[in-house]
Amino acid sequence: MSKISIVGAGAWGTTLSILAAENKHDVVLWSFEEDVAKDIKDTRENKKYLGGFQLPQNVDVTLDLKKAAESEIIIFATPSQYLRDTLQNIARFIKKGSVIASAVKGLEIETQKTMSTMIKEELPAIDIAVISGPNISKEIARGLPAATVAASNNIETAKVIQKALNSNRFRVYTNTDVVGVEIGGALKNIIAIASGVADGLMLGNNAKSALMVRGLAEIMRLGVALGGRGETFSGLSGVGDLITTCSSTLSRNHHVGVEIAKGRKLKDIIVKMYDVAEGVPTTKAARELSRKVKIEMPITEEVYAVLYEGKDPFKAITSLMQREMKNE
Repeated sequence: MSKISIVGAGAWGTTLSILAAENKHDVVLWSFEEDVAKDIKDTRENKKYLGGFQLPQNVDVTLDLKKAAESEIIIFATPSQYLRDTLQNIARFIKKGSVIASAVKGLEIETQKTMSTMIKEELPAIDIAVISGPNISKEIARGLPAATVAASNNIETAKVIQKALNSNRFRVYTNTDVVGVEIGGALKNIIAIASGVADGLMLGNNAKSALMVRGLAEIMRLGVALGGRGETFSGLSGVGDLITTCSSTLSRNHHVGVEIAKGRKLKDIIVKMYDVAEGVPTTKAARELSRKVKIEMPITEEVYAVLYEGKDPFKAITSLMQREMKNE
């Protein structure tokens, strides 16, 4: 048993705290929001982000980053665009020898950097793991079986996370391809938005399948160009996560795509969502990154045009269909 902190009390962070608590760890769940912390303390339920699920008694919620930094294992689960600020605020409290993991799926907009890169910059000389896979929070909180990947350049660090979270309903695999695991987890959200658009336009299963497969191809192109291994994208953090996020009605990114297809504006969709749809900022960052490294990503380009330039979703699909003929 270990003392584990989950930094971020959204749906995924709260779910991770439940998983860790079920493994008999002492868990500290850090919340940025006072109302969320109060609800959990008063009712043992995170009504805002994960309503209907009771948190075990060995989950201690706190607003104090210093307290969160005292654990042996610290897992970050904040929205991607808030991670750097959180790291800067907690850095002075982190103890030498702590195992740090990121369960955040995204890219920083300004720098296009991955979450693990950001952690290395803000918390130097720390062993880092990343957690990614087909993990819909509400399904896991309900007790349904799921699997994920813990990746680290140091396989022993990955094994620490594996041992901490693995259970008879949550299977954790290890991997050493941090880049591949992170890129797969971040960019699948872009394709999920595109899939939501296809569903919202009622384009059928053939179109959605093509979007998913060609989406995986461009995710892999970028991931390999950045140093990831091709085979990683055929695993849980690649095609596994892609299938789940593109297919589930519980996916926030898929929901954004469906609403866009109905003619709603992005800002109006976002303002009504408590949880962050990570694919929205990731689309902007991935488009910039792909242009920097000169990797063609046509679906990402069209999703960007729809989200940020107001392009009609059906015209975006048409643009993809009318691209120059080529070999698969």
